[in-house]
Amino acid sequence: MASPTLPPEVFDALPPAVQAYIRYLEARLGQNSTNSSKPPSSDPPHVKAAPPKAPSSRRKGGQPGHPKHSRSDLPADNVIELRPSTCDRCAHALSGGDAQPLRHQIIELPPVCPQVTEYRRHRLACPNCGRINRPPLPGDARGGYGPRVQAVCALLSGAYRIGKRGVARLCQDLSGVPISPAAVCGLQRKAAVALGPVVEEARAYVVGKPANVDETGWPEGRKRGWLWAAVTARVTVFLVRLSRARKVLGELIAGHPGVLTTDRYSAYDHLPVCERQVCWAHLRRDFQAMIDRGNGGSGVGEDLLTYADILLDQWKRVRDGTLTRRGFRQTYLGWLRAGVRGFLKRGAEGACAITAGVCRELMAVEPALYSTRPVNHTLDGRVPSPANGPHRTGSSFAEYAIETAPTKRSNASPVFTWCWWQTFVAALPFGNQDFNNSLRASARSRPVSSRTRRANFTAGVSGIVWRKASRCETDPCSRMLDNKL
Repeated sequence: MASPTLPPEVFDALPPAVQAYIRYLEARLGQNSTNSSKPPSSDPPHVKAAPPKAPSSRRKGGQPGHPKHSRSDLPADNVIELRPSTCDRCAHALSGGDAQPLRHQIIELPPVCPQVTEYRRHRLACPNCGRINRPPLPGDARGGYGPRVQAVCALLSGAYRIGKRGVARLCQDLSGVPISPAAVCGLQRKAAVALGPVVEEARAYVVGKPANVDETGWPEGRKRGWLWAAVTARVTVFLVRLSRARKVLGELIAGHPGVLTTDRYSAYDHLPVCERQVCWAHLRRDFQAMIDRGNGGSGVGEDLLTYADILLDQWKRVRDGTLTRRGFRQTYLGWLRAGVRGFLKRGAEGACAITAGVCRELMAVEPALYSTRPVNHTLDGRVPSPANGPHRTGSSFAEYAIETAPTKRSNASPVFTWCWWQTFVAALPFGNQDFNNSLRASARSRPVSSRTRRANFTAGVSGIVWRKASRCETDPCSRMLDNKL
């Protein structure tokens, strides 16, 4: 059913302030994921879905000439030799062996059962004074669960976003480990503390580096919080705070930042235009909003959206390697920049006050539209809500868990092994830092293999991700040590 509208004569008779307020409310009602920062899940039914892609002439699946992707072979625990006894054609007897036989592996999970270490504390009475004496527990035996259980709970709840009750049930059903949801929360806190020593180093690294910075809503109990992210080429830092103010940006990057790619949120207005890149993906939604208002600013929005699509299409070629940056600047950037400048001037002088305000804002930061890279999708619909609801003590754990697993998976790094290693080191009686130093010293004294790979060293309460070149050894302990270092 169409929404009721005021007759033109009634609308014209209203005071100008009332007319402006009605237009503002109509614009709010018309917001959706295509013209604002609202997620697609909030779109009402009347919003048109994206048109389906035209079918191509190619068949489904892998295309001819694509790189082969096959399962990597693992070290075999049991080897069964299969040799033909007679020839398939003439039935002649066969003997001998093949120097390079065809290999076919069957992978199976071993039976999983909890490994329980019981400390029996004998209470002995002193024959002299009668005092009952009990020996203390070792420092790494307190808490009731070992580093592997802690790593599993951190991985399931943080990386796979399973609720606390679901984690407890999985531990019971798959491995026979009895654990309560409250104990899962306690292990989360320990995991966050175990990852703490590397946080300051990561936050110091992002200072002065080019980064994508964004923020998104994040519930904190019954309050509304914000998840902030700063993504550099090698390190990603997350913060959960109750504020969206500019001061959190100073906490996220505690020092002079590099060129930051951001949206048009006012918390970034203090940045010099030469040290800021405005995200064109966000601008594209602003241009679509100009069109959807259906007034005098719609034409400007259509022109700006056309130029924005051309810029983003050509920048995609730069990222794919089919167009050089120099070719992009010489062939496209000049006339695109001149055209956008002309459209903004026309929009700033137009009849639509909202469109004119947006155009004036963009003209004020016009150099920041072309600083480095035009797109920033840091938190653009990629961060899910916390599983099982947020917890007061779970924010620091959530900060590091969001980015850890996807980045480790993308680099073929064992997430569970890394989580277990961090928790194991933190539980050692002589501390994390001393053990790290000894590991680094011992690793430097060994020869480095010629086979190297890019591996993500993911760590930190703030979700930092640090990619380092590490040795690729066949020994699992060596690989685990390299990921740690």
